[in-house]
Amino acid sequence: MTILIFSIFLLYTLSLFGISYLTSKKSSNINYFIGNRQSPWIVVSYGMIGASLSGVTFISVPGYVGDSGFSYMMVVFGYILGYLVITRILLPIYYKYNLISIYSYLNQRFGTYSYKTGASFFILSRIIGASFRMFLVVNVLQIFIFDHWGIPFWLNALMFALLITLYTFRGGIKTIVWTDTLQTTFMLSALVIILFIITRHLGLDFGQLIGRIRDAGYTKMVVTDWRDNTFFLKQFFSGIFITIVMTGLDQDMMQKNLSCRTLADAQKNMMSLGLLLVPVNLLFMFLGGALYVYATEFGIAIPAQTDDLFPILAVNHFGATAAIVFFIGLIAAAYSSADGAITALTTSFMIDILGKGKSEDKASKRLRMRVHFMMSTVIVLMIVVFKEINNQAVIAQLFTIAGYTYGPLLGLYAFGLFTKRQSKDKWVPWIAILSPLISYLISSRSEIWFNGYKFGFEILIVNGLIMFTSLILISTKGRQSKDVSADY
Repeated sequence: MTILIFSIFLLYTLSLFGISYLTSKKSSNINYFIGNRQSPWIVVSYGMIGASLSGVTFISVPGYVGDSGFSYMMVVFGYILGYLVITRILLPIYYKYNLISIYSYLNQRFGTYSYKTGASFFILSRIIGASFRMFLVVNVLQIFIFDHWGIPFWLNALMFALLITLYTFRGGIKTIVWTDTLQTTFMLSALVIILFIITRHLGLDFGQLIGRIRDAGYTKMVVTDWRDNTFFLKQFFSGIFITIVMTGLDQDMMQKNLSCRTLADAQKNMMSLGLLLVPVNLLFMFLGGALYVYATEFGIAIPAQTDDLFPILAVNHFGATAAIVFFIGLIAAAYSSADGAITALTTSFMIDILGKGKSEDKASKRLRMRVHFMMSTVIVLMIVVFKEINNQAVIAQLFTIAGYTYGPLLGLYAFGLFTKRQSKDKWVPWIAILSPLISYLISSRSEIWFNGYKFGFEILIVNGLIMFTSLILISTKGRQSKDVSADY
């Protein structure tokens, strides 16, 4: 079984290299960064499903159902309004200025300090986030494959990152747009096939399985206790702002949109993605409910770490076919989120930090390739650090902290888009550091300070509000912004 799974992994990887070969011909920097703005919007939209979900969703969301039912769907419903904001407000700005890196907007609106701060916060967030997502997948591969062969974890992580690096370092976003379609297909197929296998093992049809999940109490979406961190209004509004910052203000996700031919195409892509994510996430919720029903039916103990439930059942209880399908889906989800992250990090570091990338000379291309490998190396080192920590609670906390760094971006962009005032540019980095720290303090003490109220995802809104308010306090009447469209 181990050899079979590894062989499928290699075959799948080779198919990605085949796509890379076809899409990276006549490679250039502009091709790497935005695919010459020739990506078909429907392909981008479909492929972004896999990039939006990632290996974390594939493993964690089904396990989440045991504690919280279908309450996560209120977050997903909030996504739709978030995508509408991106479609009507952010995308027109990005296309108006013909941006490659979305953080260039901060340069023309505020100045260099704000610009570098925004880009740096994205790079920090994405390095930690991408490393965490890859760690979950690499760790599963280590437990079920490479431990049997005596291959050390660091070599497994290095191999995985190297494969991603090699198939993306020439074609960049143009390659990723097309590989994402393959990866989304495999991930969704795995989801449907495993649901079918569960229904067969339980001797039910899909309608009967839905009934069993409902009768077990897992389908509850609306939590009305305002103190609970899954309170439906918290979840809904959190979904709106999570989408705005982690899609609309995230270079990884926006880079794919900026590769579309026109603004209208990018807008169709965004709204289609928002609507498609509703049934896809609902399927993951049903999978989670099905896993718990199956475990109860056959007397299987629920692991303390609910993230382990899906891998354990798929590999040890559903049979060989399910194990293979699970690994294909998991690998597809991992590739889909990691390849885009490395490309986006390279783009932001080149354009925002180094101020390079506009030239098509050989020196610029070589620099871009070196930065690409550097970002991969940093992510491998982070994955190894996570393994050495060997404490899932601590690692999850690091991932949570990375999420706090999107708050300053939310505040910065809101201030830039909805006011005509000008902040004191040199003060922005300090406020951007203090804002998430204050937010984290508020979240950690909220039950004491606010009569038992527990913050969930909505702490992001508080974070952005602190940043926005602070910028108002240090601002002056607006000045004419410089136009960056000629630069990018």
